[in-house]
Amino acid sequence: MSTAENETIEEAPVTNRKQPFPRGFLETISTGWADRPESLPAARPQAAFAAARRAKVSAAFPGKRLVIEAGSLKQRSNDTDYPFRTHSAFAHLTGWATDTEPDSVLVFEPTDAGHDITLYFRERADRTTTEFYADATVGEFWIGPRPSLAGVSADLAVATDHLAAFAASDEDVTLADAELERFVSELRLVKDEYEIAEIRRAVEITARGFDDIIRALPDAATHARGERVVEGVFHRRAREDGNGEGYDTISASGPHACYLHWTRNDGAVIPGDLILVDAGVEADSLYTADITRTLPVSGTFSDVQRRVYETVLEAADAAFAAARPGVKFREVHEAAMTVIAKRTAEWGLLPVTAEEALDADAGGQHRRYMVHGTSHHLGIDVHDCAQARREMYYDGVLEPGMVFTIEPGLYFQIDDLTVPEELRGIGVRIEDDIVMTADGPVNLSADIPRTVSDIEAWIARGLRV
Repeated sequence: MSTAENETIEEAPVTNRKQPFPRGFLETISTGWADRPESLPAARPQAAFAAARRAKVSAAFPGKRLVIEAGSLKQRSNDTDYPFRTHSAFAHLTGWATDTEPDSVLVFEPTDAGHDITLYFRERADRTTTEFYADATVGEFWIGPRPSLAGVSADLAVATDHLAAFAASDEDVTLADAELERFVSELRLVKDEYEIAEIRRAVEITARGFDDIIRALPDAATHARGERVVEGVFHRRAREDGNGEGYDTISASGPHACYLHWTRNDGAVIPGDLILVDAGVEADSLYTADITRTLPVSGTFSDVQRRVYETVLEAADAAFAAARPGVKFREVHEAAMTVIAKRTAEWGLLPVTAEEALDADAGGQHRRYMVHGTSHHLGIDVHDCAQARREMYYDGVLEPGMVFTIEPGLYFQIDDLTVPEELRGIGVRIEDDIVMTADGPVNLSADIPRTVSDIEAWIARGLRV
């Protein structure tokens, strides 16, 4: 075949790392490939739910052209990118998840009846183009098969078109617009049945990951960076049974447990210490769990560790008891903090009474030992609905379908002179994932041991396996 006979052949870019392709390669690379017949799939389960969400967005923004972007690949170093994770609003409104194509755009075109909605993305490359074999970012020779327009349209039950057909406008309303960002965030406050099922799935996988951690504690205790042993066994479970972790795992042993977002995970795991593990598996749907358990490395709590742990458990149970439909979200936090203030005052740690510490304006002394909130919404983001208005979130009312965490803690920094030496370096958090129903809250993670006796028995079983 001559070049004249195949005028679509192009020269691929040459760099100091890539040599030019020989003429013979260029003249033959586009031929000899089998046809790719396509059997269109049935719509995936979340397609109907995503359509209902799009309808709510359309009704909220009549006459506006809305553009929801999936996002692009982000450079990690040189020519290496981070794994792509689509924007949460895009996934929520399309039903696309781990298989989202980077740079895709969901467009709401206004009509007299509402909106025509089209998903634009980069379709698979024709094999007569250099993209097919020379582009390491999107070429199928490098990253594997990419979907077709017809296949995605059937899969997601939405109209599709090639990304090249999309034209942006200066009048577009995008996720950079505060009103749209707020609306799509608040749209996720109440989960539908598909979302709740996926969060349940994520919690179930996470529970298996914690079982793996229990069995790995002896190995972790013999490694100089045992925190990474713990992180690593959870990562394996997250990748084997899910998409990965929903956030960076916190594997914090000893005094590291007092650092709320300790993700360096480079410390030793020492028998006699506690290890706080905050970890959650993200399912292939992108919905995530968010669980924390605090474990005695040696298998049993000391008397001091037990006292701290059982106070945190008391706070968690008080928060759960306060959570009911119609209750304000912040009342869950207030119930937990009442316990924290009462106990830290009893231990002589506060310069005021518990009642004075709980004063909304002049108090807060107990917050030194638990500076974070007790709860946050959970879903396709670990801190879901983050752009919702305060009156819809913190001051909002709990409704059936809401999914949130309950996660009180106590943290006594290693150098905190306001506490007795025996408490310094102890950090405890207990975190569970809760779904609100019409009959009250349900703890989705209740099967993961959380009492002192159940945890000690759990570790004993794990060490025998």
